[in-house]
Amino acid sequence: MKASLKRLQQRYRYSFIVFKELVKTDFQLRYQGSFLGVLWSVLKPLMLFCVMYVVFVRFLHFTDGTPTFPIVLLCGTCLWSFFSEATSMGLQSIVNRGDLLRKVHFPTYIIVASVTMGSMISLAINLGVVIVFGLFTTAHFTWRILLVPLNVFQLYILALGIAMILSTMFVYYRDIAHIWEVVLQAMFYAVPIIYPLSMVQKNYPLIAKFMLLDPAAQVIMDVRHNLISPENVPTVWTLYGNKLFAFIPLLLTVLIFMFGLYVFRSHSRKFAEVL
Repeated sequence: MKASLKRLQQRYRYSFIVFKELVKTDFQLRYQGSFLGVLWSVLKPLMLFCVMYVVFVRFLHFTDGTPTFPIVLLCGTCLWSFFSEATSMGLQSIVNRGDLLRKVHFPTYIIVASVTMGSMISLAINLGVVIVFGLFTTAHFTWRILLVPLNVFQLYILALGIAMILSTMFVYYRDIAHIWEVVLQAMFYAVPIIYPLSMVQKNYPLIAKFMLLDPAAQVIMDVRHNLISPENVPTVWTLYGNKLFAFIPLLLTVLIFMFGLYVFRSHSRKFAEVL
């Protein structure tokens, strides 16, 4: 057993070192030259939250009527910012690191994983801000907060799987970047972030159930439910009478990740030649 662990450690030691250095470099370069630096990882979602809160909550009255909705909106904004950033930056990661691929031999998937992990660091900082805000507002922290790391891990796996698919396609077809921008915009309004799911559930209960079969929507609602307000935030687990339906978005997450890994590994050997 010890010999097997030692072989695994030796086999992946170089990959881990490359991964760690790429994560550090990508995160530092992201804010290079900016006056506020890493603070932008907190300020960007906060500024976006302020705009959404004023426009959609104050003026358009997109709210479920509960005092926790503002912090729920902030949490959803942070989670969506991670998903959008991880997939968009992951999409361009292989092309942006083409020079490195031609010079150094290492597992190519590390490039995509390092970029998405950089976005994960920003998400961790943002969720810390959400928790701090929750301490001074009406957030209801329960034992379910222990489930949040599992929810976030699922979101990361989903984003990584999509990023591997997109990065592979972007090597051959640069139009993918523009198409993904449109898809992200459509997904943003299809996921209950700026509006509560109860608004849809009230008039279109079947559509509300269908929306939560989207893995991105399911994860965001689960994090809100487990972290902030178990009483006021519905999830796929509470909306469906048959609990088997609740496993559909989890299954889709695994399938997307496995398909992304398969597509990426099938084409990764040709990346250096194409680039």
